[in-house]
Amino acid sequence: MILDETYTLANGLPIPKLGLGTWFIPADAAAQAVRDAIGIGYRNIDTAQAYGNEHGVGEGVRSSGVPRGELFVSSKLAAEIKDYEDAVAAIDGSLTVMGLDYLDLMLIHSPQPWNDWRGGSYAEGNRQAWRALEEAHAAGKLRSIGVSNFEQHDLENILSAATVGPQVNQILVHVGNTPDALLDFCTENNMLVEAYSPIAHGEILKNEAVAAMAARYEVSVPQLCIRYVLQLGTVPLPKTANPEHMRSNAEVEFVISGEDMEALHGIQVTDYGKSSRFPVFSGK
Repeated sequence: MILDETYTLANGLPIPKLGLGTWFIPADAAAQAVRDAIGIGYRNIDTAQAYGNEHGVGEGVRSSGVPRGELFVSSKLAAEIKDYEDAVAAIDGSLTVMGLDYLDLMLIHSPQPWNDWRGGSYAEGNRQAWRALEEAHAAGKLRSIGVSNFEQHDLENILSAATVGPQVNQILVHVGNTPDALLDFCTENNMLVEAYSPIAHGEILKNEAVAAMAARYEVSVPQLCIRYVLQLGTVPLPKTANPEHMRSNAEVEFVISGEDMEALHGIQVTDYGKSSRFPVFSGK
């Protein structure tokens, strides 16, 4: 079962192949969502300072009944933090808010603040934030460290100054958006890719060709999309607070043929509907 399978990060740490995303899960619902997911068998839980639900996620982890060492818990440094001192304080802040002694993974959420998405250069600020992550990693507060939404030039900036290279890059990957060059660069530099919004924030549900293929495999569209990014060698992080959806999202033991993988790869999604107001979907 996919919930029992892992990849191995560059530092030797195992990471479950399927995780639970918690973006847009309200703080007061996050603890129960996490408990439900862990009860179903999920061991990889992802949150972020920007989600506003770290406290609930931490509570869910602590009250799940599963030993902390069996869980892989991630958070992300707020995108606006681009200096060393604030990054140090924010890392400790996440641990305090979540009530955890360590995180299995912490990422820089974006190479730019959200209000300047894909805008100015924050190269030095990202190097400063990375230094704080490296120090927390050396101190045992963070078992692994990485980035999110980083393009190749952003990654090269970190690698140019890093003592420990990023072990993860969490990026938008789904049927309709397969960034091949970036995926290849990450692989070449020993970075595992985590795929957020693997169901295109719901927009792929409207695609008739994808629905037809899912029907042919006798699976749901979300299951097909999750399987697609798994076969790309990435970690899908579908977001849901619904236990039935959690169970369904993990039922992906089928295999998409090479021909169908190519067909899915060729699909393009450029309109994210109402979600286009978010920088990661707007493209600008």
